[in-house]
Amino acid sequence: MDDSAFVDHTEVDRREADGLGQLLSLKDGDAFIVADANGDILGATDGFFDDDTRLLSRFRLLVGARPPSGLGSSVSRDNVAFTFHGANRPLPAMGQKATPPGVMHVERRRFLWERRLYERIRVTNHSLDDELLPLAIEFAADFRDMFEIRGIARAAHGKLVSPIVDGRQIIFGYRGLDDIERASVIAFSEPPGRFGAHRAEFLFSLSPRSRFELYVEAGSGVDEPPSRYRFRMAAAAAIREARKRRRRGARIRARGVRFDAWLEQSRADLALLTTDLETGPYPYAGIPWFSTPFGRDGVITAWQMLWLDPGLARGVLRYLAAHQAHEVSAFRDAAPGKIMHETRRGEMSNLCEVPFGLYYGSVDSTPLFVALAGAYAHRTGDLDLIREIWPALTAAVDWIERYGDSNGDGLLDYARGEQSGLSNQGWKDSEDSIFHADGRFPDGPIALVEVQGYAFAAFRAMAELGERLDDARAPAWAARAEAIREAVEARFWMEEEGFYGIAVDGEGRLCRPPASNAGHLLFVGLPSPERAERVRHRLLSADFLTGWGLRTLASSAVRFNPMSYHNGSVWPHDTAICAAGLSRYGHREAAAKVLDSLGRAATKFNMRLPELFCGFARAPNEPPVAYPVACMPQAWAAGSVFMLLEACLGLSIDGWNERIRLDKPILPDGVDRLTLTGLAVGRRTVDLTLSRAGDDRGPLTVHCSDPDVLDLG
Repeated sequence: MDDSAFVDHTEVDRREADGLGQLLSLKDGDAFIVADANGDILGATDGFFDDDTRLLSRFRLLVGARPPSGLGSSVSRDNVAFTFHGANRPLPAMGQKATPPGVMHVERRRFLWERRLYERIRVTNHSLDDELLPLAIEFAADFRDMFEIRGIARAAHGKLVSPIVDGRQIIFGYRGLDDIERASVIAFSEPPGRFGAHRAEFLFSLSPRSRFELYVEAGSGVDEPPSRYRFRMAAAAAIREARKRRRRGARIRARGVRFDAWLEQSRADLALLTTDLETGPYPYAGIPWFSTPFGRDGVITAWQMLWLDPGLARGVLRYLAAHQAHEVSAFRDAAPGKIMHETRRGEMSNLCEVPFGLYYGSVDSTPLFVALAGAYAHRTGDLDLIREIWPALTAAVDWIERYGDSNGDGLLDYARGEQSGLSNQGWKDSEDSIFHADGRFPDGPIALVEVQGYAFAAFRAMAELGERLDDARAPAWAARAEAIREAVEARFWMEEEGFYGIAVDGEGRLCRPPASNAGHLLFVGLPSPERAERVRHRLLSADFLTGWGLRTLASSAVRFNPMSYHNGSVWPHDTAICAAGLSRYGHREAAAKVLDSLGRAATKFNMRLPELFCGFARAPNEPPVAYPVACMPQAWAAGSVFMLLEACLGLSIDGWNERIRLDKPILPDGVDRLTLTGLAVGRRTVDLTLSRAGDDRGPLTVHCSDPDVLDLG
């Protein structure tokens, strides 16, 4: 491919040195942009992407020969727009006079709409003299596939087409090895003075106190020249759409500044990541690496939001049912009835250079899909959707029975079909995340403890739904759930540890390192109350609880590393699931303690929790340590606060009988009033207010707009 498409690592290093290393992102549909704090794209892991293809690998603004000095930048609270404020550096003399630094304000405002990048570059002259403004934009389009950017080498590429400069626009083209022609167009509202294959140059004269605006659009095609009018119309439409997505479901307001800000940022992040597909809304997993439908992530995010916005679960269930596997494929780790892991649309996926075009290599997506369907039905009473996807649900449990237990030991297990697939196929899918107490990696097939819990929940859900649909298999499904419970209690429990092992390997040996996976068993209600109590005690010990959240692996384990991806880091969604499990067994105070610890972390991350962060213990006057390549925003990280709040409130909604239950609710620390508006309960819509007087543990007063639906425990 053209050398101009490759990244200049010297510039990337300089960006880090200048403090511009934090990458900021915007998203619309299947398109997203990742750029530095100046708004520049330099082509490392940043870029403008659509359908897993990088349409812009370089997009850099220069004033004179250098980028403007940065004054500040941010993404708006609704995640619609990025704004950069800067100033000119010293400009070389043009004629008799040189322009000093800091007399011209440079503003970049950018958003995405209908998979197109819109940008306004505004320069204001605050000098008392006329000034000449030399402005340049550098650009390139390498059309690289997302997986190549992530580090997978390719033996061959398609053909780049020579750029076409046409008046105010430049057209880049690429014909992939998959025979798909891709285009990337950059258009300007003003004709450049000089216009080449990788640079557009402008020279403007600004009188004192005057300003100039340049409008730029980029995407797979630009039908009209950019203009102020087009920019304003598209911006208004993007804001309206973001507001609509953010207002789906019930609304929450907290009288507690930090917690309310956390709720608002999380709701905005979920609105950003949610894409409206033909089957309904679907939360894409995260930016930049996972901006696509994932099975496991979609289910868990929908479950986190189920009590507030069941429409999200409806969209997830319908999409996953429509993409269920119908044939055996070792390359895709697929078998009839299995629920997908992820789907991609890039060139490497189309050519099967990677299996992820429609990949099924997750052992837990299938039972989670079924369990979510049961939870959705209980929450809404919507049996029509269950009837619609019933063939997919029965096929999913058939997969668990026929294909999920590869060695016939009664446990749901996994082993990848080919080397190109994922070696570990639970939510901790890094290669080193499952091991024995001495650090040895186990031989497959591997049966994860939390996956047995998900299967237990799936069969219980099918038994309940089967009874409502008069399916004769309901008693057998109920019996299968109990058999799984007995197998877990017999094979995973470690009496001397008071905890569950993480997995059983292919030889039937227990992998004994204590990991947060055991907390997921509490979430589905599998353990006995006595064992759940011992798990609670261990999870709240210093082995797991860092003061910022729960570690994925106990600090006493041989492979513990607080800087690792899965072996001791803190994942907010995992912490929230464990807290929900504690609450299920009546431990509201424990759930509130976990919420408080994760909330402290959220304040240090500007209320946007990343995918994960390092698992170091909290120390006085020190923030949590970021994980350097974590996705942010990430859907199930954003959804964590809502699952944690539900856990603290002891809240459950029975859609069949149109009842809300609050069982010994606790408000988060620092919150003395919580208002829920527009909460759907069957055919009713209810408003709830919880308030307390005095200190954080004062008595709660609950007001419900429809008292007939409320049960207080």
